[in-house]
Amino acid sequence: MGDRGNEGDRRVTAVLIDDHPAVLDGIRHWCSTADPPIEVLTAGPDVSVAWMPPGSDADVVVLDLQLQDQGAAFADLARFVDAGKQVVVYTMRDDDQTMLQCLDIGAATFVTKREGKEHLVDAVLAAAAHRPFTPPALAGAISSNTLSSRPQLSVREREVLVEWFQSESKVLVAEKMALSVRTVNTYLDRVRIKYANVGREAGTKASLVARAIQDGLIDVDEL
Repeated sequence: MGDRGNEGDRRVTAVLIDDHPAVLDGIRHWCSTADPPIEVLTAGPDVSVAWMPPGSDADVVVLDLQLQDQGAAFADLARFVDAGKQVVVYTMRDDDQTMLQCLDIGAATFVTKREGKEHLVDAVLAAAAHRPFTPPALAGAISSNTLSSRPQLSVREREVLVEWFQSESKVLVAEKMALSVRTVNTYLDRVRIKYANVGREAGTKASLVARAIQDGLIDVDEL
């Protein structure tokens, strides 16, 4: 993942979206006392704080899926994902269907509010470093999911993946698709995380190609 630079040398930043002030205060405190610390750039009760500076510059969006007068924020999650943002869903909702739907949309991971500080902090740090992280509740949802071992990729994730298979470098992918190299990395990391979440890790390009062929995402003749 050299195109993205050394994540260990960067500060970790987050924007928080939750309509309960006490929850926001609690997360701010957890972030400030984390190791390494997580800098909360801004926080608020609706998604607009993540689209405007300074929130738009955050490494990670922490999103409460259930906001007042809005219902489940799946559409907002999808917009963040399509924009290449790393999203940690942090919510009271804890049913398996919701967790798996958020993963399918492209959330980096899903943490229930009952899981609290330890798992949320680890989830934010992992998302900032583009690493998979599966807290206990999500692990249970994944293990009980008998529908398929094939991850559900978004249209954009599949497009980037196939383009990367057919290109010599991520730089060429970025140029052809009018994306930044960092955004290309984000999409590819998200695909790897989805495979890891269904127990089919693909840490190298060769293994990811193999997974894609197995799942019918690309034919050998297209390579």
